[in-house]
Amino acid sequence: MRPTPLELVCPAGSLPAFRAALDAGADAIYLGFRGQTNARAFAGLNFTEDDIRKAVALAHARNTRVFLAINTYAEPGNARPWERAVDAAADLGIDALILADAGLMAYARQRHPDLRLHLSVQGSVTTPEALNFLAQRYGISRAVLPRVLSLQQVTRVASLSGVEIEVFGFGSLCIMAEGRCHLSSWMTGESPNTCGVCSPARHVRWEEQANGRLQTRLNGYLVDDYAAGEHAAYPTLCKGRFVVDDQTYHALEEPTSLNTLDVLPDLFRAGVKAIKIEGRQRSPAYVRQVTGIWRAAIDKVLEDPDRFTIHQAWQDALTQLSEGAMTTLGAYHRSWQ
Repeated sequence: MRPTPLELVCPAGSLPAFRAALDAGADAIYLGFRGQTNARAFAGLNFTEDDIRKAVALAHARNTRVFLAINTYAEPGNARPWERAVDAAADLGIDALILADAGLMAYARQRHPDLRLHLSVQGSVTTPEALNFLAQRYGISRAVLPRVLSLQQVTRVASLSGVEIEVFGFGSLCIMAEGRCHLSSWMTGESPNTCGVCSPARHVRWEEQANGRLQTRLNGYLVDDYAAGEHAAYPTLCKGRFVVDDQTYHALEEPTSLNTLDVLPDLFRAGVKAIKIEGRQRSPAYVRQVTGIWRAAIDKVLEDPDRFTIHQAWQDALTQLSEGAMTTLGAYHRSWQ
């Protein structure tokens, strides 16, 4: 299977979502085992070994690659669950492992030297020097960059590093440096970097009030208070509303989604190898629709990046699928960098 000049990498949290991404034209699909070895460890999501065996067979029959995310950090003194996940991935014929933990990279390189390794966004690496070190030391062949870099910075990293560069193109946006956020562990005692979820479901409560309002709580702490009929999002601390100087607003981050269609030709010219869609926690219908739009957009860029135009229907659909029905270019539009 030969990757395209600009690969579309899509999410799957279930077999139906996997099939949706496959049918809609993904070049590669990423998934995770059930449990805390991946950073989307929600109940009811993710794959058993039998599921992955089926998924790999389906994908390879369609010339599509499968990437497995083992992108949380092993617990001190208890690395075996993560090491077993690496061994299982190798046995299942995964096309690449997405890793954040350098210790797991070393384990994978020693035990499975032919297994392709990708650096996860959770590794939070932003310089070509660091990427080249990881390539020399552990043999990584691709890196997913954190969503905190400007277009100029992405271009520099892509030109100076010896590994393929993958960037997020669409999906939920996090203002934190991936792999280094501890807000959730401050509230719940569980870090997303080791447990896989920044708002573990067992700590989440939805409480209807007598006046019709809806409150969301995380481990007993009030995160948001919605008016009757107002759209309520899954509670995360960074996107809650808080009282600051007698004003209630999203003090840390407004719910919004990254959408890079406007700079897609620029990312291609910069040497970016793959566009990643966030959303392993989303429905098969979401995966199918978003994958279809980005398949069409990438094909247009590959056809002629200088004549690329965005269909308004694409933007309208992506906006409706976004958090808070809002999209942003995020750090990409920082003209001063």
